[in-house]
Amino acid sequence: MRSIRAAAVGAVTLSLALAATACGGGSSSGGESNDSPKELTYWASNQGAGVEVDKKVLQPELDKFEKETGIKVKLEVVPWSDLLNRILTATTSGQGPDVLNIGNTWSASLQATGALLPWDAKNFEKIGGRDRFVDSALGSTGVQGQDPAAVPLYSMAYALYYNKRMFADAGITKPPATWDELVATGKKISKGGKWGLGAEGANLSNNIHQVFVLGKQHGADFFTADGKPDFTSDGAVAAVKQYVDLMAADKVVAPGNAEYAQNQSLSDFAKGRTAMVMWQTASATFKTMGMKDDEWGVAPAPVPSGTPGADRATNSMVAGINMAVFKNSDNLDGATRFVKFMTSDAEQKLLNKAYGSIPPVKAAQSDPAFNTQATAVLRETLATSAAALPQVSDESQFETAVGTAVKELFADAAAGREVTTESVKEKLAKAQQQMPNK
Repeated sequence: MRSIRAAAVGAVTLSLALAATACGGGSSSGGESNDSPKELTYWASNQGAGVEVDKKVLQPELDKFEKETGIKVKLEVVPWSDLLNRILTATTSGQGPDVLNIGNTWSASLQATGALLPWDAKNFEKIGGRDRFVDSALGSTGVQGQDPAAVPLYSMAYALYYNKRMFADAGITKPPATWDELVATGKKISKGGKWGLGAEGANLSNNIHQVFVLGKQHGADFFTADGKPDFTSDGAVAAVKQYVDLMAADKVVAPGNAEYAQNQSLSDFAKGRTAMVMWQTASATFKTMGMKDDEWGVAPAPVPSGTPGADRATNSMVAGINMAVFKNSDNLDGATRFVKFMTSDAEQKLLNKAYGSIPPVKAAQSDPAFNTQATAVLRETLATSAAALPQVSDESQFETAVGTAVKELFADAAAGREVTTESVKEKLAKAQQQMPNK
């Protein structure tokens, strides 16, 4: 889902943006908070199979909002490969949207810029109150003890999706529950131009999500209790090596996946080239790609014991999308009304159905659509075996630095260069040196 531009550029941008006492983005006119009451600019993240799919989902809802309020919303769907750097540029330049989607893992980092509107009790009351939202979603909206920097919009979790026909053709009767089972299953399938597992090796944020979960399974968090980076612990190194070894040593991921960053692994899955993929809420994308619901199955992502739970049995990060407002918007009232509209019960049901995600709004979760094959595993994972990424101000630099290290290791594997414990540790040590709080 996500990748960031070249590491050097990303690191510089991040350092500048997060060192700033940012006055924010949102207004291109430099006006006061309600100088433009009849228009808003909205940066939406790419949630569907492509930007055009998102436009088809969102534009009718924006038209509905305009009809109800008289406020026109100018939509731009921003690919994940560009989103974080564009947001960070906006926090320093003051030129950006009024309302935007952010990956929930970025909440604390973007909060530290000072650019986003804090969601204090008064602002939450404008959208119906804080208690409308589930606790797990609110847990990834900023630093604990501070007013949230954003409001939950879509909740997600990782699961293991598998192609039923490819499993049947290989004589496999059930999805793998452990990593050993996944590798064994993948090896049975990885031949004749078909592969066991898809990955997005050039997608920095996806890399982070996968190695963070594996880190939990190895007893590592990548940060110390006081928020300092700890990338070279034995558990962190083991987690990264295990993930890259799915290509380098186990040979169940195609070498070409080292260059994937824009949902190509989902396309391969839908076309029967790859039998398994670990992804967030992929069902809607499969449908868009022409795959029927009975052609795929979904199971909890693997854990060493085979039984997901807490700590070393964690099998997903708490994934999701939050909605934020630049506090220097020239239409703060309109921006708040738009957030209220997008998080209303009716819109939460509609939008989360469209994307196959889980509503973070409690009342919307009662809809039967969120207790189906596509969603039941995700709801259970969020409730019992998902852990939030560290809510520290350096989290976005973590995604860039370690995500790039994993990307480079995948490139080594694809080129036939050996990936050793020492080479992994060397990459992670270099990544840690890029962190401001090293």
